Amino acid sequence: MAASTNSFLVGNNTQIPAFKPKSTSQSLLHLNKPNTVNFAGKTKPVAVRCVASTTQVEDGVKSGSVGSQERVFNFAAGPATLPENVLLKAQADLYNWRGSGMSVMEMSHRGKEFLSIIQKAESDLRQLLEIPQEYSVLFLQGGATTQFAALPLNLCKSDDTVDFVVTGSWGDKAVKEAKKYCKTNVIWSGKSEKYTKVPSFEELEQTLDAKYLHICANETIHGVEFKDYPVPKNPDGFLVADMSSNFCSKPVDVSKFGVIYGGAQKNVGPSGVTIVIIRKDLIGNARDITPVMLDYKIHDENSSLYNTPPCFGIYMCGLVFEDLLEQGGLKEVEKKNQRKADLLYNAIEESKGFFRCPVEKSVRSLMNVPFTLEKSELEAEFIKEAAKEKMVQLKGHRSVGGMRASIYNAMPLAGVEKLVAFMKDFQAKHA
Repeated sequence: MAASTNSFLVGNNTQIPAFKPKSTSQSLLHLNKPNTVNFAGKTKPVAVRCVASTTQVEDGVKSGSVGSQERVFNFAAGPATLPENVLLKAQADLYNWRGSGMSVMEMSHRGKEFLSIIQKAESDLRQLLEIPQEYSVLFLQGGATTQFAALPLNLCKSDDTVDFVVTGSWGDKAVKEAKKYCKTNVIWSGKSEKYTKVPSFEELEQTLDAKYLHICANETIHGVEFKDYPVPKNPDGFLVADMSSNFCSKPVDVSKFGVIYGGAQKNVGPSGVTIVIIRKDLIGNARDITPVMLDYKIHDENSSLYNTPPCFGIYMCGLVFEDLLEQGGLKEVEKKNQRKADLLYNAIEESKGFFRCPVEKSVRSLMNVPFTLEKSELEAEFIKEAAKEKMVQLKGHRSVGGMRASIYNAMPLAGVEKLVAFMKDFQAKHA
């Protein structure tokens, strides 16, 4: 007897109906009844053999459409929303990647299957950012926070000075960690003005022999973004940037930097992957005390495979890179991001003070939009009511309060349009 895609075969070739999921979140291989079946009025335990089915969910609605109906607009700062088509692609390949007979999560990181994944991910990233050949791309772990220590351990000696421009909380944390391994000089800090601006580069008093100049290109918490980049005054120095929250959101001239680094969990993948783009001549100078897992030379020589890497996370990043290329590259992506940001910032400005963004207009982030309410006592209600409308994670960072909408690459225009409409409606009710 041949089983249909709507039944399971049990003992004695008896067919019983398969469980029909109401949503894609319920497994197609799940039974909603105990593993028993009625034979001639008697209930007996049976061995159940699942027949895999690729049947679409109810009413012939394609899974992508169902996903859109079920998913919320997630404005979280990271881990953050991912492109829906990427998630569906990963879902389709989860059980058996391209006929390999195994999931990416089960592959040997030294096998040909995963090697093809990580090599293509690097190739696509190089194409997206037009990374010169004299730069290495490393897929690491530990988040950008681990790089706060790895950078001085690899790039300078204990008596070398590193300059920092601090435009927010993450830049401040980078300084505090670097102090353990080198001399630090904060040449500008926006803390006294609650991190709402970027300094004029001409006013920066750089250390003439600074080993490198460090910036955080986009401050996730405070919503401050560099629109251009300072140039180190030391001719032998170089610029280092934490780009965690605006990585691959726009074109970047990689050649202006000695090192670009960032966590993937905001714009290009799930948490667990850290990407480092480093000029090759800066590799190989790690101090003796540098832990092996923080030594760039080790990872470069082993093509990011010194130990088991975050395989599935790298695979997901690769899918995101493919998606960004299919959109036309980072120039097109930037246009979309600018349109979303303009829509949201304009709504804030047009509210006549009901909503307020504290950041100086010229350096407002395209990725993270912090805002407050004129009547701060309404903020909790705003967040609660927005969640009812399936717009979540709008609460500001615990250190600053208020609200924050993170509108990364994967946030669709429809999400921002819905948020703006909700803001206008909320103001009408409470102004």
